[in-house]
Amino acid sequence: MTKISFGDLNNKICAITGGGGVIGKALALGLGSAGVKTALLDLNKEMADKVATEVKAETGSESIGVETNVLDKASLETAKAEVNTKLGKINMLINGAGGNSPKATSTAEVMTDDLKNDLGKTFFGLDMSGFEFVFNLNFMGTILPTMILSKDMLDAGGVVLNVSSMSAYRPLTKVPAYSAAKASINSITEWLSVHLAPVGIRVNAIAPGFFITNQNRFLLTDEKTGDLTARGEKIINNTPMRRFGEVEELQGTVNYLMSDLSKFVTGIVLPVDGGFNAFSGV
Repeated sequence: MTKISFGDLNNKICAITGGGGVIGKALALGLGSAGVKTALLDLNKEMADKVATEVKAETGSESIGVETNVLDKASLETAKAEVNTKLGKINMLINGAGGNSPKATSTAEVMTDDLKNDLGKTFFGLDMSGFEFVFNLNFMGTILPTMILSKDMLDAGGVVLNVSSMSAYRPLTKVPAYSAAKASINSITEWLSVHLAPVGIRVNAIAPGFFITNQNRFLLTDEKTGDLTARGEKIINNTPMRRFGEVEELQGTVNYLMSDLSKFVTGIVLPVDGGFNAFSGV
């Protein structure tokens, strides 16, 4: 009988973009607990270094912070060289960089007659620079790192994991750019899985439900009181488990998708959402 474990992950090297963020830290801790050496790539070097120090202290696995701009090819190539020098060849990549922008977020959930004279609160008043920022960060911020960092996997195979969202399946009101950008992540995940399968590179994605992060906090909680907003309440009421997720609850799913336990799994987008996608609202 084959022993079921994450043992094959030990001493593997994983680059995580957005590694200085809340989700990046959680995933690095989960992988580090299985012996994975992590390179935390982030635009904020101070945050990346801080998280790397915490990961190393808590798991005992090597972790480094690397300053990286996921939208700059030269920056990614420099980051790759640093990871290769300090840790070795990259076996796994998590494209965790992403997020939304208030400039691409409407105040109103839907267009109504009374808003015809106040279009600034609707889709019609959104700043196109916000759309460009959100698409670049989420979509190009997945394409470019994959293009550069997964080259190490061409000879021995490896795993790429993208971070999608429930909004890719069920476009959320107020965030049209984010929802569309995450839908593009689902599509490129499937495309890349087919393209790279012959050389042993698996490509999957996770689609988190609702986890409070720095990017969505202003939408879900009142910044002054900390109480849930009406939107936050609506989300809880449409999540069968009746709560937001804890970022640590992503770790088991991610470790599974990165390990040989899922070695015949590629091209999927796996929800981690407390049942949100399954619930019709009735």
